[in-house]
Amino acid sequence: MHQSILIGHSFMRWLVLVSLIYSIYNAYKGYSSNLSFTKKDNLVRHWTATISHIQLIFGILVYVQSPIVKYFWKNVKEGIQNKEVFFFGLIHIVLMLTAIVFITIGSALAKRRSSDEQKFKTILFWFSIALITIFIAIPWPFSPLANRPYFR
Repeated sequence: MHQSILIGHSFMRWLVLVSLIYSIYNAYKGYSSNLSFTKKDNLVRHWTATISHIQLIFGILVYVQSPIVKYFWKNVKEGIQNKEVFFFGLIHIVLMLTAIVFITIGSALAKRRSSDEQKFKTILFWFSIALITIFIAIPWPFSPLANRPYFR
């Protein structure tokens, strides 16, 4: 079961990244070109947040079943000494939860903004911060903290 959820989590990361990058591009284009915030723009905002929340569910399921995380919480002192165990036990989840909070705030604020310019600007700001946070928290194959393949 853990392996299946982990595969889903690994796959969903690409959907999150693609949707965030597209949302940021769309918001930048709308903001810089002074475009109207259309129904399509609202759907992009909504689906980016939805995809991110689905990924959060996968992530929580992986977290509570992970042998690495279980080891970390049973042996915190030793886990802190092991950079990979510490990364998955604490750093990854804290940064990813923070990124999801940024996406949720950005989506909710943009939805409530009155002007089209402010909607695009809000999405651009909050989703960009979330993307940077996610890039830091992903265990890339080249990461010095913890590395995993691009696809599992």
